Amino acid sequence: MQKISKETLSRKKSWWSDRALILLTILLGLLLTSFCLNLAMGSVRIPLAQILTILLGYQPAKATWSSIIFKFRLPQALTAALAGAALSVSGLQMQTLFANPLAGPFVLGINAGASLGVALVVLTVNNQGIFGDLGLTVAASLGSTLVLLLAIAVAQRVRNSTTLLIFGLMFGYATNAIVTIALHFSITEQIQSYLRWTFGSFGGVTWSQMPIFAPTILIGLALAYLLSKNLNLLLLGESQASSLGLNLQHSRFGIIVSAAMLAGTVTAFCGPIAFLGVAVPHLCRACFQTADHRVLLPATTLMGATLAISANLIARMPGSQVALPLNAVTALIGAPVVSWVILRQQRIDW
Repeated sequence: MQKISKETLSRKKSWWSDRALILLTILLGLLLTSFCLNLAMGSVRIPLAQILTILLGYQPAKATWSSIIFKFRLPQALTAALAGAALSVSGLQMQTLFANPLAGPFVLGINAGASLGVALVVLTVNNQGIFGDLGLTVAASLGSTLVLLLAIAVAQRVRNSTTLLIFGLMFGYATNAIVTIALHFSITEQIQSYLRWTFGSFGGVTWSQMPIFAPTILIGLALAYLLSKNLNLLLLGESQASSLGLNLQHSRFGIIVSAAMLAGTVTAFCGPIAFLGVAVPHLCRACFQTADHRVLLPATTLMGATLAISANLIARMPGSQVALPLNAVTALIGAPVVSWVILRQQRIDW
């Protein structure tokens, strides 16, 4: 990511504020539309009018529709929206902190820690049923929390973000190596259970888990918004940001805690969801034509939620009993879009 001057952040402020308001309104409309489609479409199609009836507490035309909405589709849609927003904002923070356009929410090894926790449960226990989805969630949470504590400890000691980035990458490589060795000595059923978790899914969060999942993500998002001024200063470069009064160590600590909370929570409950955290910040910069995090944070929140819900709808293949791997859908849909945006920005003449 290129460093920008202080004047660039404030240039034409009134112009991009008006543009941002219009685009944010459009994104909000798209989010609501995709959310309603998630409730309406699936192996059983439910009319939108009946969905409104159900949400208002009235009896629908078919009693089973109410059960489908409240037990399955509504918590899945809420999970997708929160997860998409969390991964996108986390990715934006990491790209800014490390000044690296390829940085994502898992650059510190959060997903590697969660994967190791799940692998230790699935690959070392003959009967996964005694643990179930809750056991996998706990294992992933412990693994991601351990990495978070390591990242915080390193962040307090290193002087620059590049060293922290290298630490995260090396820890990820080492953790993946351990998981690979464990897979090599595991039986087929254990390997299949682990692979199913790596596909990612928004359907595993129940209403009983939502009081943990949702507040944790909302706290992480709130912390990210509070750090928007610090993120803007980091765009100027660490040396210049420090000369303007930014406490680099405290800012780095807050950003890492926020990003790790967001990425770690999503990974623990939904698995390692790919693509969104890296791509959405780039899409928002291209659409909003600004580097100001006061605009990018709400933009990535809405766009990330919208894309996650849309990917979830496509993965469920409305009208079919077949469900595609979520990570495959996010990559197949998103990669061409991001490539087009990058080529359009660079104005490459073929």
